[in-house]
Amino acid sequence: MNLEELSRAVVAGDIDVAEGLTKKAIASNIPVADILNTGLVPGLRRVGELFEKGEYYLPELIVSGDAVVRALEYLEPMMGKEGGLYMGKYLIGTVQGDVHDLGKNIVIMMLRGNGWQVTDLGVDVSPEEFCSAVSGGDYDIIGLSSLLTMTMPNAARTIEAMKAAGLRDKVKVMVGGAPTTAEWAGKIGADAHAKDGPTAAIVAAKLVGKS
Repeated sequence: MNLEELSRAVVAGDIDVAEGLTKKAIASNIPVADILNTGLVPGLRRVGELFEKGEYYLPELIVSGDAVVRALEYLEPMMGKEGGLYMGKYLIGTVQGDVHDLGKNIVIMMLRGNGWQVTDLGVDVSPEEFCSAVSGGDYDIIGLSSLLTMTMPNAARTIEAMKAAGLRDKVKVMVGGAPTTAEWAGKIGADAHAKDGPTAAIVAAKLVGKS
């Protein structure tokens, strides 16, 4: 089986074809690592490149992400059972006061497609809720999404709450969202900034030394 066909299905956003090729690959006993690294991930990277060039827009990004999500429904139960697949645990949520989740959901798609186990806290997540989740889980990275300028201060408040609770050193912090910048991320004490979904997985991998 040619896994490049799976990559092309992801780029084309053809959900049914991506599902069928993934099932065929599993039935052919192709290792999950190969299905990811030769099929799904190159497709996602190509989608990210097209997005950055302005040749793809959010609708294309979403349908390609949906194609990967469909494929991952078959692959996720097998992840972690083979070497080299598992990147780590990622906790994510949209900060308090912000109910927008499109960007967050795209990030989740990209992370899961690159071997991350993602826990989604949803939208309008308070600093206390983030702290409770970090305290109760063994996460490598926490992602704070802010799609509105007016809610950006709540990302900073979340980081401060983590410091006050003695949790800041337990986990790496990534921030992102349309109005956010790398400079702002540094000012509020985050470890990294991701400008969009396609780059989030790359940044996350670097944070845990698996780039």
